[in-house]
Amino acid sequence: MARLTDDDLRAVREVGFVVREGFLTHDEVERARAGLAETFPTHAEYHADPDAHRHLTDHQFAGLRLFPFASWELNRVAHHPDLVDAAERFCGTRDLSLYKVEVWAKYSGNADYDQLPHRDYGNHNLVVPRADGRWPQMTTFILLSDVTEHDGPTKIVPRTLTDHIDLSVRRLPDNPFADDEVSVVGPAGTLLVYTTDVFHRGSSMTGDPASRFALLADFMARGAPWMGRRAWPDTGNREEWHDILGRATPRERELFGFPAVGHEYWNEQTVADVGRRWPSIDMSPYHR
Repeated sequence: MARLTDDDLRAVREVGFVVREGFLTHDEVERARAGLAETFPTHAEYHADPDAHRHLTDHQFAGLRLFPFASWELNRVAHHPDLVDAAERFCGTRDLSLYKVEVWAKYSGNADYDQLPHRDYGNHNLVVPRADGRWPQMTTFILLSDVTEHDGPTKIVPRTLTDHIDLSVRRLPDNPFADDEVSVVGPAGTLLVYTTDVFHRGSSMTGDPASRFALLADFMARGAPWMGRRAWPDTGNREEWHDILGRATPRERELFGFPAVGHEYWNEQTVADVGRRWPSIDMSPYHR
């Protein structure tokens, strides 16, 4: 059974979000966390010597890192098969773009992570989302650490309370929905799925000490050039792609824009040259 049900996805469309604990198994979480430690200091390492890692908390976004990462297990969380399955059903197509992947580490003691309510479409879309849900974007947070009210959880407002606010409004000057916010808390492996037209915000870390780690992966249907966030070819010279493209399935490569098996791009020359550029890839499916 898919880990996100059709009822879950219906809630995303109608309420604007859903939170599901246990999306990742314990083993998946532990492997991703081991990969996370290749990029960030652990909770204990950071708080043992905050000054040594102050560059990660100079401002609230200082702990953001962009895909690809050094760890295959961490990279693969972004294209977890159950996440891709949910995105296919939510977006209504198999022709998907995994258009943004980030890991975000937050640590208490320096940066102020509190925000006012905002809609994410501002840097995901050059226009505004359609109110009828056409051309959807499915945005996600996957918690890679346990998150309580003291760990700076994301606070999100049900769309049913904000549908009267014009979609051109991206940010609110204050927080009139403070009593109605839902805190995205839960054990590591918890998944938040939401849409870019939903008001939400980051909150302050009140734990002493506290930390929070999350992977953000966002999907949309291909063919809507007014939407997006990252251009993966821009990172094409990074060595991590050798591992990612070599270990990914042909379907998973498609999520990053790699031509599908059977696409007219493939001919004798391109199969040979792509194989030489990326020797880690088994090119045999593309011969067909």
